[in-house]
Order: sequence, then C-alpha cells, then structure tokens
Amino acid sequence: MAITAALVNELRQKSGAGMMDCKKALEASDGDMEKAIEYLRKKGLQQAEKKVGRSTNQGIIQSYIHPGSRLGVMVEINCETDFVARTQDFQDFAKDVAMQIAAAAPLCVDRTELDSQFIEKESKIYREQASEQGKPENIIERFVQGKLDKYYQEVCLLEQSFVKDPNKTIKDLLSEKIAKLGENMVIRRFVRFQLGDE
Repeated sequence: MAITAALVNELRQKSGAGMMDCKKALEASDGDMEKAIEYLRKKGLQQAEKKVGRSTNQGIIQSYIHPGSRLGVMVEINCETDFVARTQDFQDFAKDVAMQIAAAAPLCVDRTELDSQFIEKESKIYREQASEQGKPENIIERFVQGKLDKYYQEVCLLEQSFVKDPNKTIKDLLSEKIAKLGENMVIRRFVRFQLGDE
C-alpha cells in the first residue's frame, strides 16, 4: 500500500509523533492505522525506558483545588528542560496527576516510600489469614504477594489506575508522556489537604 502524505499527517494528528516516525510506522504496518499506532507506542515506551535516570531538575509545581475549597493538592513534577515544562502536554499531564491525587488519595508516589516495618507487619497478617484459611504452603506466598500488590495499587500513585482511563496506570501515563515529549520525567512529591484532616 502506498503511504500518502495525508495518511502520515492523519497518524501524526492521532499520535503526536514526528513525521518521519509516522512514515516508518505506516511502512512497517502496511498502512494499517491501528497497527501503526501500536508500533509507535511500543517504540515510544522503549525510548522512555532509555531516558530513565537522566537528570530532572526543571518542571512545575501544579496545584488543584476541588470545587467547594475543602480539598486541595500540590504536586511537583520534574523534567529535563524548562522548554518541556512549559509545553501544554506537560502541563496537562501535571493537572491530570493533581486531579488523580485529589480523587484517589494515594499515600505516596511509589512503594519504595512505604515503611518497610509496616509492610512486614501486613505480610505477617496476610500469612496468618492464609494459614487460617487452610491454604497450602506453596500458595501462601502467592496469596501474600497478591494482597500486597492490591494494597500497593490502592496507596501508591504510580500503581493506581488512572481515573480518566482505568485501563492505564499512572506509571503507564508517565511513560507515554516521556515517550511523547522526549525527556525523562519524574513525579517527585505531593501533598494532599482535606479540610478537617489531622
């Protein structure tokens, strides 16, 4: 199938990728738009993985105040350059993350921030539950890990399902933005205020 300029432009509008990347994606997928989008996503995620570890000392602090002014969030999101920090894509991502924190009330950005003693205590409780239910030894560890994973999905921002698209986690959304904007990005920290909370 001939790859026309109109087809390349259509893919560019849908994906936000560069012209040459769109052309290569369409050639690799014989002009199939859906396959080309999938190709770009895979390529973008691979590129995003390569960017992890690069210095991120630019960015923005985004705030969100829920209507009624009884709930507020501040989140710091970093990137490599001030240029990217000022793009609409980056700022929209920061707003989405702030709204996610307001809606889903995570306790931390990722599981490394959780208290290891607390996790060990929870693991012990889950093991005891599994034993009381008569689960065999070889199943108990999987049971405990499953319970912990479920807990992490509730309290760790990066592991939560994105409120606007539950098929993605916040980590998936972050990886997509890194791939699209071409820079490493980090959700550094956040604070969530709810009126009356201690």
